[in-house]
Amino acid sequence: MAFNLLKHKWRKITAAVLVIFILLILVMALVVNRYWSPILARKVKEVVLKSSDSLYNVSFSAAELHVLPGTLEIYNFTLKADTAIYNRLKKKHIAPNNLIELRIKRLTLSHMHPFRLYFKNKLEIGEIVLKEPVLNVSYELNHVKDSIIKDKRTFWQKMSKNIRSIQIEKILLGDVKFKYEDYSGNKVAISELKEMNISAFDLLIDSSTQNDKKRLLYCKDIIAQLNNYTGKTSSGLYTYKINSLELSTLKSHLNINGLTLKPVTEGFFFAKSKRDRFTLRIDSIQLNNFDFLNYHKYRVLSATRLIINGGAVQIYSNPNKHDDGTDQIKTFPNVALNKINSDMKIDTVIVKNINVLYNEFNKKSDQTGSVIFNKTSGKILNVTTNKAAVLKNSICNIQLTCYFMNRGKLNVSIDFNLADKENSFNYKGSLGPMDLKFVNPAAIPLGLVKITSGTLTQFDFDIHANSTADWGKVELLYNNLAVNVLKPDTVFDNLKRRPIATVFANMFFVKHNNPDIPGGKPRFVYVNYTRDKETPFFKSIWQTLFNGIKPCAGLDKKTQETIVAMTNQQLIIKQNHKIKKEQRIERREERRQKREERKLEKASLNPGN
Repeated sequence: MAFNLLKHKWRKITAAVLVIFILLILVMALVVNRYWSPILARKVKEVVLKSSDSLYNVSFSAAELHVLPGTLEIYNFTLKADTAIYNRLKKKHIAPNNLIELRIKRLTLSHMHPFRLYFKNKLEIGEIVLKEPVLNVSYELNHVKDSIIKDKRTFWQKMSKNIRSIQIEKILLGDVKFKYEDYSGNKVAISELKEMNISAFDLLIDSSTQNDKKRLLYCKDIIAQLNNYTGKTSSGLYTYKINSLELSTLKSHLNINGLTLKPVTEGFFFAKSKRDRFTLRIDSIQLNNFDFLNYHKYRVLSATRLIINGGAVQIYSNPNKHDDGTDQIKTFPNVALNKINSDMKIDTVIVKNINVLYNEFNKKSDQTGSVIFNKTSGKILNVTTNKAAVLKNSICNIQLTCYFMNRGKLNVSIDFNLADKENSFNYKGSLGPMDLKFVNPAAIPLGLVKITSGTLTQFDFDIHANSTADWGKVELLYNNLAVNVLKPDTVFDNLKRRPIATVFANMFFVKHNNPDIPGGKPRFVYVNYTRDKETPFFKSIWQTLFNGIKPCAGLDKKTQETIVAMTNQQLIIKQNHKIKKEQRIERREERRQKREERKLEKASLNPGN
């Protein structure tokens, strides 16, 4: 049958041509594979050495070219810096801030054109896949501006003598083992990531893209994805987790989903730390117009908008005294912002539906009070540590709306002066109508007062503050207020009502309405609160407002002292009555006993009777 197919001359010629062509391709593949590896190695090494000023070099063990599919496989590829050259550059303060080391077991280049590289010095690749890449990056701030670099040539200008252009459609790095060492702090901070995927698209290095600032590392888009990242803080008191993270350089977006920060148990935490204890859960975070290149090179975080959507924050004020002399001013947001060891500028932070819970333990009541701010939403303007930005605008403004104790609508505005050495700030707000009994989770443990009835119509405050004091105006409008005065019950380990103090308070001291009569002039209080060094931010605000609320209701410090004094006086009178009663009973008992004794004596003298 096969001989019949070749019986015609033209068929024999065709078959011979095909066989010769196949043999030619096989021979070419063998020749190319034999000579391609050293040619490729030489080309790559020349480009890397020239473009990095001899800082980096590459090596690989073998390369296999498959001519027909245009696929090249490189084994044991390594990109590594020359430490001797790096140290010389470092002494001159011109070394790069980031140092990279990359190791790959197998590097696959698909849809490539080796002859264009050999004859035209153009490297064109459809796709690069990196198998089991290990990427180590170290950061140390060696310089802050590109202007100090003497060689102003672009990457393309440095490599153009060896290769005219590089074009790669897609680069895929799956399951990257990433290690990051940050030397910018007092000690080295090391982060290790797994389940990380990186994809780069449309890499083009030629004369047209050498100055294209829209491209990052000459790529039109780089997408980095991280899943299930967990770790511990350096103190060991917190664990954190990120469900997923995605960065897109084309969109300039950084998206984080499922961020949690959990502390260790209360007892262990407060035994080891004098700081407040935080629990954090954020559903999603989005950073818009994020300048990743500037952050990568100089750790300058610049973005137009940060959106925080959904979650909860719980703050537990440390019940232990800060006897180490540490000033808790560091818990103030403006102070904490200024202490960030990074150049940061975010124009607007948007907050959506965050529940905030503040807990404080009161040793007098031996109970914990809670203040809740539900569905907190709003915006924060001018969040920055950048010196030039602070000189231009030193005010960080916060505008928030929430539901206090999940009932009354609260609007708050805070202005932090980021340039003031005394850390001054102002806060003012307004709380709408609500049933005052819902304040009891805070009033009972923290104030030893239980609100039995009352309706809030309006609560306004306008406070100025700094690192040492809070002062301003507080106005509380309400109707039908009645309270129970409480005291600790040492027998049953709870709080019990002080009946006499409660009667005195409601009859003579508590103002049941403000204003006292409809249409009357309402009462207000000018509060002046001096902050102790151990008092953190949230506690200082709560104490300031509480010191204004109590006098508005007629329960100022002097009144409370009067109630206590009158209560003690009544207790003394009651105790005196009790003593006199007991004394009368004792005298009656003594007289009875004497009568009994006289009867017995008479009976003994007259036995016959």
